Amino acid sequence: MPPGALQTTRKPTINDVASHAGVSKKTVSRVINGSPGLSAATQEKVEQAIVALGYVPNPQARALALGRNFAIVLLHDNPNAQTVQNFERGVLDAIRESELALMVRPVDRRSPAMLDDIAAFLQQQRPIGAIILPPISERDEIGELCRSMGVRFVRVGSAALDDDDHSVTSTDRIAVTEACRLLIATGHRRIGFVRGPQGFRSAAERELGFHAALEAAGLPVPPDYCAQGDYRFESGRSAGRLLLGLDPRPTAIFASNDEMAAGVMHAAFERNLQIPRDLSLVGFDDSPTATHVWPSLTTVRWPIRDMGVLAAEKLVGNFLPKRRFSSDFVHLPSELIERASIAPPPSET
Repeated sequence: MPPGALQTTRKPTINDVASHAGVSKKTVSRVINGSPGLSAATQEKVEQAIVALGYVPNPQARALALGRNFAIVLLHDNPNAQTVQNFERGVLDAIRESELALMVRPVDRRSPAMLDDIAAFLQQQRPIGAIILPPISERDEIGELCRSMGVRFVRVGSAALDDDDHSVTSTDRIAVTEACRLLIATGHRRIGFVRGPQGFRSAAERELGFHAALEAAGLPVPPDYCAQGDYRFESGRSAGRLLLGLDPRPTAIFASNDEMAAGVMHAAFERNLQIPRDLSLVGFDDSPTATHVWPSLTTVRWPIRDMGVLAAEKLVGNFLPKRRFSSDFVHLPSELIERASIAPPPSET
């Protein structure tokens, strides 16, 4: 029993709380469910009554009253499992001290039935809200579907995808430009690029940052210095083999995520090239891969875990006992992390 709670012979009810606080049952329900529009004085009276009586809200009853389950769903179709796991950790950080649970729902973005599948899932599970990861977050019709069903939602991406109440974004383009400027400042003039998957906004933003840095420095970007990847290790190794087979080959390569950068590293080792003596390398994410490889990888830290926290707070902030970010916060900066994989280009080139 909480300190100061009154001794009773039965469990207190919501009616007892209403009577003790001198308000209606509906007002107590609104306080419990975090509904907006209540005065601070009314909320304090109800909260004091709850403590005094030792009242514990019934989760099933609250879910029935709301017409929703006390859960949020993470919708994703992302090829990088580490990204999804890191984002999940952020969401769980945010909701740890609440009554909320997290459901994770993979979907198939290539399926013509994707929207119908999401609609059926939301209808069946009745979550309080949905957090949508890229690349499916980039599809406006998913946001429109959530609006039409009365489901709260937040779309996560590398650029603004919706209004501020429904968006959490990072600054990929700016951070990649900064990373490539570092390569240029180190002396590199032949810089290769490994793209992310076609159709991903994150991949497009990172490529725009790469081109912005090289164009500002007056450096050419031959078409064959840009190789296609899909955010997976094997695609990075294949792209690395293509780029390192060129004559002249790049003296530095930026890969659009750490998994592909690790693949490029393997392609370099196959050619007996040492990093960073013969090839400088930069990745993106600052995933565990960046410090598990040798030499450790210079990379852009994608604030994916913090983005999970912010997305959860935007979605269900009124159900959380505390928040890390202000309610109007939208953008989280990506940050360049310098490690051991960059050096000046070989003198013989």
